[in-house]
Amino acid sequence: MNTILKHITSRAARIGAMATTLCVGLPAMAQDGAVAEAAASAAEEASSVSAVDTIWVLLAAMLVFFMQPGFALVEAGLTRAKNTANILMKNFCDFAAGSVLYWIVGFSIMFGAGTFMGWGGFGIGGVENPCGNLPKECYFIFQTVFCATAATIVSGAMAERTKFSMYMLYSVLISAFIYPIQAHWSWGGGWLSELGFHDFAGSAVVHSCGGFIALAGAIVLGPRLGKYGKDGKTHAIPGHSLTLAALGVWILWMGWFGFNPGSTVAAQGAVDPATYGGGILDNMSAMSHIFVTTNIAAAVGGIVALIYTWLVYGKPSLSMVCNGILAGLVGITAGCDCVSIGSAAIIGAIASVVMCFSVNFLDTKLHIDDPVGAVSVHGMAGFTGTILTGVFAYEECGYSVLTQLIGECTVAAWSFGVGFLVFFAIKKIHGLRVPKRIEEEGLDVYEHGESAYN
Repeated sequence: MNTILKHITSRAARIGAMATTLCVGLPAMAQDGAVAEAAASAAEEASSVSAVDTIWVLLAAMLVFFMQPGFALVEAGLTRAKNTANILMKNFCDFAAGSVLYWIVGFSIMFGAGTFMGWGGFGIGGVENPCGNLPKECYFIFQTVFCATAATIVSGAMAERTKFSMYMLYSVLISAFIYPIQAHWSWGGGWLSELGFHDFAGSAVVHSCGGFIALAGAIVLGPRLGKYGKDGKTHAIPGHSLTLAALGVWILWMGWFGFNPGSTVAAQGAVDPATYGGGILDNMSAMSHIFVTTNIAAAVGGIVALIYTWLVYGKPSLSMVCNGILAGLVGITAGCDCVSIGSAAIIGAIASVVMCFSVNFLDTKLHIDDPVGAVSVHGMAGFTGTILTGVFAYEECGYSVLTQLIGECTVAAWSFGVGFLVFFAIKKIHGLRVPKRIEEEGLDVYEHGESAYN
């Protein structure tokens, strides 16, 4: 009997030990399985990443980043010396604050799952990689420099009279919310992309967005002191250095070769041949083609502005030629991948003419003071180029003028409407504009305690 009891006890102990092992081991096994699955997923993603594509997109991101000093020099050169330090500080803060805010929430809103806006949690970890041939961090930094471009456009239209603290506030709101929400509609899988709207590198998403926010800001802020007389006449307020402005345009022109060709987000193979000219062009041909269309549009835009000012004002204007080059670049950005070289020249010419008329109309007829022409260069030329993409795109692409119009009008309305509400709220709650004395004597010393030229 004792032998039987010992045997039963021994068996029970072994069964208990096995049960304990299973209770402890099953969760561990499940956890190991999850880890293994995650590792397999990461390995699969890593195997699809192209080193050549990654290097190209990172280099393009560097070129787009270099556009920031281009914008800073254009804005500083076309405004007065007493505000130069303020302008340079704003451009630094645009990129620094914008980078942080776009990392915390902007990228998630732009590329997370959602209809009106995406969301994948704070940071970039919860967002599924939008571009499988690149590491997520590579695609993130490329999109970061685009976001910073949209924010810095606004600075020029509101130069020489805006409180620095309030500038920081609305710049943060642009990078964190205003830009990413509308960009989600076109580039994040939102409703405009499903509709067939095509904006390859951002005539609407980046430039019109920034341009129409700038228009709202200039209206709410009001013109600079002395810009318009009581009799309604317009008084020119020349910038202090066309040399700086021209150098800035050269830098922007070079940076655009990262802005547009870099938006292929691939340097070899054919990730999505239908993206490039409706399947006409593979990646390598697309990059070369986009380089050429971008350059031709810029060159023609500058020439047209030169001819326009020579005929209308009697002398060719350097500042307007600079803006004509930029208008051509902005105009071609939407369709640089899907129009012929000849069509790119036409788009650059039309965008430049629209810019010239817009500068004159806003200044002399509406009395909207835009010191650098940001609204005309980015808002109006971007609007024009987006629509013309539907007109001149290769037939195989199937892009519709009506769809382009719907998409552009939506972006413009969102940017202007939300921008106007933000600026109006700031004006009423805290004040958007510096006092008269500070504006007259310059923002550099009063806002920053230092001058750019000692």
